[in-house]
Amino acid sequence: MNDDFIEVRALDPSRTEGLKAWGWVSYLLHLVVAVAAVVPSAQPSIILLLIALVIDLVKRDEASGTWLATHFSWRIRSVLWAGILYLVTAPLWLLFFVPGWIAWTVISIWFLYRIVRGMVAMNRNQPVSS
Repeated sequence: MNDDFIEVRALDPSRTEGLKAWGWVSYLLHLVVAVAAVVPSAQPSIILLLIALVIDLVKRDEASGTWLATHFSWRIRSVLWAGILYLVTAPLWLLFFVPGWIAWTVISIWFLYRIVRGMVAMNRNQPVSS
């Protein structure tokens, strides 16, 4: 798929605003989890992340063909990649504490960056691209 071209489907303004509202709820939940993952001793709840992921999975089809669809897909990919990276680097915690801590810190900062980047694009009413 070419990320430079997005076919825009017309939605009535109230529906677009509803999708944006759900997008903001999801971004804020992701942001809470992402910030807590970067801040030492903060304990983000996996439940918040799962709620945000369910919102994105449910609303993605409704947003299909609009610039908002890119945001739902962006958040889903961010969570999936972060989860995969955390799982792959988990053995580092068991074998060597410092490399595990460094790996998870880098992953957490990357996840926070993706969420903030998406929020900035959403605020500008723009699609987010890879």
